[in-house]
Amino acid sequence: DPSALHYNPAGMTQLRGLQFMGGGMISGGSTDFTSPTGVTARGDRNGTVAWPPPTHAYLTVNLKDYGSTLLSNLAVGIGLTVPFGSLTRWPSEGPFNTATTFSALPLLDIKPTVAYKVTENVSLGLGADIYTFSGLAGEGHVERQSVWPGGLGIPGGSRVQVYGKDTAAGFNVSLLYTAVRNADEKPLVNIGIVYRSQATLHLTGALLVNGANVSDAEATLVLPQVISGAIAIWPVRTGEREWKLEMDVDYVGWKSVRNLDVMLGSGATITQPQNWRSTYALMFGTEYKWLALESLPHWIVALRAGYTNQQNQMPDFSYDPGIPSADLHIVGGGLGLLCQGQGSFFGLLRCGDLGFGSLLPKGIGIDLSLQAGLYHDRTVSGNRNPTVDGTYKTTLYNGSVSVRVVY
Repeated sequence: DPSALHYNPAGMTQLRGLQFMGGGMISGGSTDFTSPTGVTARGDRNGTVAWPPPTHAYLTVNLKDYGSTLLSNLAVGIGLTVPFGSLTRWPSEGPFNTATTFSALPLLDIKPTVAYKVTENVSLGLGADIYTFSGLAGEGHVERQSVWPGGLGIPGGSRVQVYGKDTAAGFNVSLLYTAVRNADEKPLVNIGIVYRSQATLHLTGALLVNGANVSDAEATLVLPQVISGAIAIWPVRTGEREWKLEMDVDYVGWKSVRNLDVMLGSGATITQPQNWRSTYALMFGTEYKWLALESLPHWIVALRAGYTNQQNQMPDFSYDPGIPSADLHIVGGGLGLLCQGQGSFFGLLRCGDLGFGSLLPKGIGIDLSLQAGLYHDRTVSGNRNPTVDGTYKTTLYNGSVSVRVVY
């Protein structure tokens, strides 16, 4: 489906015609903190759920289906995702309010992308990652709020806010290789490789003290390179049903985040050493799909489930309560429904008639998912801000809805 534009852009060559997918995610959950002396606090997503919700949108076009003979093996697309977003609020009178009371990173990634089918079994993808901020997504900038501990001529106990934004570009390259096909020429074994480059954001903004702008501010955030490898196999793939199993491995080069020092217009620096470590994530997924149900003619129904094991990237010394970081297990499930042109909703209206004028869809679908992020309890000691030391227990929940239209 069009989300291939993000997960493996080379896979766009599998899609026919013009396709669109868009939706959003509801993210909730909390982190409970207990200090060594028994003081407690709870952090959340700036409320029960993060708002506005992270969104995604993908548009893909296979040029072969629009009369292009010279570019018949080319697919093009553009996407929008929130790849490194975070949002956390802690009590303003909490035990580590000198470290953080609120932090947000509503980073957007605009992804113009092309994919080319080199042979029947090999496709390549190439795309740009344009990272930027917008007031349409959260605060429209990186932001950190806290209570000032004193120094730099700022009275202790003042409420301070540092924010900044920038636009930067990276790139991605990808490969999709079909190793085995069945008698109907459908893939039985696919192998994918994706490389996403680093990108450097030179954030510019301001330092606010009790709401008043007191200084310009600058900082540098180096987004990590990501290398992904995956294999998918279909133990069952017929005209009636398909069963797919997949394993993915991600390497995320978080060691690029060495510091988040803030340089002020006065020449002073708020030092924030980080020295994050690179991590791996191991993912397993499965999908069982019914292609020809007697009870739902012209509908495709898919059930999905997955599991991810992910390592934490922050050492105790620079642990940041604004970004949950602990070894993590993610379990999830989902449902996919695609009503093809001749199918109908409750026997009342054909899906192929749900269009505008002559632009009638060949299919309309919806994808639903639920995930639980179960973090290991993490005890932090020796932090550069001693008030951060203590035990953190985090559980996050995500629910996602996507709508798909095939033309």
